[in-house]
Amino acid sequence: MSRILIVDDEAAMGEALIDALSSSEQEVVFKTSADDALRVLKDEDFDVVVTDLSMAGMTGTELCQRIVSTQPDVPVVVMTGFGSLETAVQAIRAGAYDFITKPSDLTELALTIERAAKHRSLGREVKRLRKALAETKRFEAMLGESPAMHELFSLISRVADSEATVLVSGESGSGKELVARALHQGSRRAQGPFVAVNCAAVPEPLLESELFGHVKGAFTDASSTRAGLFLEANQGTIFLDEIGEMPLGMQVKLLRAVQEKQVRPVGGATEIPFDARIIAATNRDLETLVTEKRFREDLYYRINVVRIPVPPLRSRGTDVLLLAQAFMQQFATQSGKGVKSLSAPVAEKLLAYSWPGNIRELQNCIERAVALTAFDQISIDDLPEKIRDHQASRFILETQNPAELLPLEEIERRYIAKVLEAVGGNKTLAASVLGLDRRTLYRKLNRFDIAYVAQRSTDSALPTGS
Repeated sequence: MSRILIVDDEAAMGEALIDALSSSEQEVVFKTSADDALRVLKDEDFDVVVTDLSMAGMTGTELCQRIVSTQPDVPVVVMTGFGSLETAVQAIRAGAYDFITKPSDLTELALTIERAAKHRSLGREVKRLRKALAETKRFEAMLGESPAMHELFSLISRVADSEATVLVSGESGSGKELVARALHQGSRRAQGPFVAVNCAAVPEPLLESELFGHVKGAFTDASSTRAGLFLEANQGTIFLDEIGEMPLGMQVKLLRAVQEKQVRPVGGATEIPFDARIIAATNRDLETLVTEKRFREDLYYRINVVRIPVPPLRSRGTDVLLLAQAFMQQFATQSGKGVKSLSAPVAEKLLAYSWPGNIRELQNCIERAVALTAFDQISIDDLPEKIRDHQASRFILETQNPAELLPLEEIERRYIAKVLEAVGGNKTLAASVLGLDRRTLYRKLNRFDIAYVAQRSTDSALPTGS
């Protein structure tokens, strides 16, 4: 539940706001002076303070300055009956989160308070994650607090000490090699070598020699015998990244090596046994490739003894902020800059973005932000333009669990509320975006009880203050 402190020396204003804004999700406390507000702020916690600008005694600007100096994480919204650029600048300079002119549309005020409360919540989450980063025990090189990552860590722990071949699947940049290294470090082969090869990066004519080695004179440039990566990985682990890109002709030879635990070097007459665990990874749908005859079915079943799916970054919730904090500390140390935190608006942008490039893209984003910022806190201006200006435009289904799926009516309710917030409470514009007439929109707002009680007093004005 959010707690809102209203400060105004007009009793009628306070009563109107308490009636309008109080709900099961919000508690509203009203005080008639800045001094009373400061006293209650010492003893109680509030998510947002809404204050009138012109009051007897201490003004709203002075109150805002006092709150910002002692409780900078509490956003202050300033209201005034004399809206002008000068008064708006005065309020913002005092540290106000936002500025509203009376008489205010209840919807506009409710949405401003909601945004301010979200701003504080994100600020708290950034602080919590900064502390958690120092206290969190990393799973090898991986960080994560989300349920998806806890499930991944559990699966790695159960599989690590097995000799079974593992297929790690996931989108590009999601951390598949980190999973492979964690499997190696958790196995009885941890003291042996970890040998990685990207099957898509080696030209097809050289891939067989790279994996299996060659004997002297096997081809023009073979001036000496070379062991190959499978033999280099003896007593350890070989990691075959992007195995879905391997040519079909090479897949036949790999299948034999996996089955027999032996390799025949290019130009060699005998097979050489090897003792290495095999971990493969792909960002492709191998089952589809099998159906399309572009990946051998028998090889697929040989490498897919245990499958470990790596979740995309967009499905990991606030892990985005945890990772961003870790990258920020890393790059700040490397560059010698005193960057210490992410601002709440930055946290909101990072959480809203879908991260098609996953962890790799986030790392690039934070490295750029640390390089550009001139302050000890990363701001929105330091983010890449596509993240800074991103507007969510697609629906992402992040679960396959039927128990966690939402009814269509709930999805509609949330989407209407999101559109209303995005257009600043303008119902005419919201109706246009949604493709509805105003009467239909009003029926839906009443039906879904959207935007607090504002929809039951649509477009009503608050009492005019001084």
